Amino acid sequence: KTTTMNNSSDVTSVLSWESFNIPPGWVYPAFILGMLCYCIIVFCNLVILLTIGMEKHLHEPMYLLVFNLPINDLIGATALFPALMREILLDSKSISYSACVTQAFCIHIYASGSVLILTAMAYDRYLAICCPLRYRAIMTNAFLLKMIILIWILNVTMIIVLFLMVLRLPRCRSFVANTYCDNLSLVRLVCVDTSANNIYGLCITFFLQVSSIGVVIFTYLQILFTCLNNKQSDAKSKAIQTCATHLVTFIILEVTGFLTIISYRFESFSPQVKKICAVFGLIFPPTLNPIIYGLKIKEIRNKIPLFFTRKVASF
Repeated sequence: KTTTMNNSSDVTSVLSWESFNIPPGWVYPAFILGMLCYCIIVFCNLVILLTIGMEKHLHEPMYLLVFNLPINDLIGATALFPALMREILLDSKSISYSACVTQAFCIHIYASGSVLILTAMAYDRYLAICCPLRYRAIMTNAFLLKMIILIWILNVTMIIVLFLMVLRLPRCRSFVANTYCDNLSLVRLVCVDTSANNIYGLCITFFLQVSSIGVVIFTYLQILFTCLNNKQSDAKSKAIQTCATHLVTFIILEVTGFLTIISYRFESFSPQVKKICAVFGLIFPPTLNPIIYGLKIKEIRNKIPLFFTRKVASF
């Protein structure tokens, strides 16, 4: 049901949104589970960040690109969980418009940032495995810094334009048909023509998906051919290990994002399934990414115990 407010001040200040309708007996278990999940995300991502940041041996292009992934994951998780926990605990069905816009902005920064960072990481793995003799000459500190800055500038610019296009339009609705705020939810509050918003949003999605999937397919085909032709078993196994870690992360992101999009495009999905799919898309990648990289990449896995040993010794 869509709620329309006649008072313009009400429309611009407070929004109502979908709730999970959790039974009273399950409120505290759901809240504790959500807080536990958020704490795990924050802890694991901070461990990866601090380990890479404080270990000079990890100040290599691949790990410095990985460094951006937990930063991005923390942005997405922090945009979702505090509001979600408040909704569960207090059964709150309202949010201020400014808070809704802020949450939506951070969620989209996270989503597009994940794609861009993983695309850059695929290119780095391609150079390291297929062009090992030229890798150091290409992936210099200056080039890496430019790549990381370009990723974040492109990410932020695309999302700022996306939200400026919707914020300029007048609203006449105040019901967010989702469990969290995103661009689509904000567009649905507008009562004028939003064709330009839809076209720009589709262009961003098309650009990100085609470029990322295209780069990943191309680079991994080249890596596959190189590994098949490489007679050194040690080099081959190391290449497969690092590439498998990246590929699993990329697939998790794409699958969760695809399920979220599909669930909201087909009316046959029940409202509860839609809510669960939408939330899972923001929970699984930030939870699994640091665990995957922390456990599967030997260099990071070996440095994490040293990091904790130093912290304990300092006390």
